[in-house]
Formats: sequence, structure tokens, C-alpha cells
Amino acid sequence: MLGMRARDNAPEMHFRSERVCRVNGELFFSTRENTLEGPFDSHEIAEQQIKAYIARMHLLDSNR
Repeated sequence: MLGMRARDNAPEMHFRSERVCRVNGELFFSTRENTLEGPFDSHEIAEQQIKAYIARMHLLDSNR
């Protein structure tokens, strides 16, 4: 998908990938900032926390 994020200088190719992964049997999600968030008790909770994380990042961006 060719697109441009708010922080990008020019349109770039971005690929969607599964953000939830298992590390030593525990569920985490990876971020664009190259962090692993978690662990979470279930895939559903991890997905909810992804949405919460994105909302926090948008809030931080809007406050700059």
C-alpha cells in the first residue's frame, strides 16, 4: 500500500503485518517505534491494547 503517514516526508510503501506475536509463550504486540508491548493474557486483550496504544500515540501527536 502506497501511503503517507503524518511523520513521513514523502509517500512510501507500507505493508500490514500481524502485530501480535508470542515470545516465550507470552503474547506481545510490536510497534512502529520498535517496542514490544505486553505480555497479555489473550489475543483479544492484546488487540484491545493495540487500539489503546494507537489512540495514545495520536493524542501525543496532536499535542505537539
